Amino acid sequence: MPNQKNKVKFGLSNVHYALLTTDESGNAVFGTPKPFPGAVNLNLSPQGESNQFYADDVAYYVTVANSGYQGDFEAALIPDSFAQDVLRESLDETTQVLTENSSVETAPFALLFEFKGDQHAIRHVLYNCTAARPNVTGATTTNSKEPNTSSLTITAAPLADGSVKAKTTADTPEAIYNSWYQSVWRPGAGSEI
Repeated sequence: MPNQKNKVKFGLSNVHYALLTTDESGNAVFGTPKPFPGAVNLNLSPQGESNQFYADDVAYYVTVANSGYQGDFEAALIPDSFAQDVLRESLDETTQVLTENSSVETAPFALLFEFKGDQHAIRHVLYNCTAARPNVTGATTTNSKEPNTSSLTITAAPLADGSVKAKTTADTPEAIYNSWYQSVWRPGAGSEI
């Protein structure tokens, strides 16, 4: 990848999700990323308290906790695969009807996506996400057809090792950049991908 740095970013595309489980040792294990087509908007705000310790009549020591991010992801439609894998809706094999059950918890996942730039796309991964059930919305059709969208509230928390998110840069090796959606990149992975 050329080492030309972006001056601006715009757009949202290539959204994928990968299921997150833990092995016997408590280490994070990610499934193969699956596409989540129809991305419209992603708006996540940082979470975490800031604390100030005052001494000598000034803020002598300031610390900010990184508790991840929370916000909304808007898409054209929630794919059935995401409804089953993450929201844990069950598919009846005979009727092909998805059913939501109040006693089932949603599954954690990694969220992968990219923002376009004037030089190249910046690819991101949020490692430990949970999604709240989407609102059920709709509106009547008038003299123009405007699509309704679906929104999920996403919470991205740190993994046990503290990792929250990662993103590519202008200097990311091509092998890592090109395989971003084949597996979830992890710190310490280097160019093994």
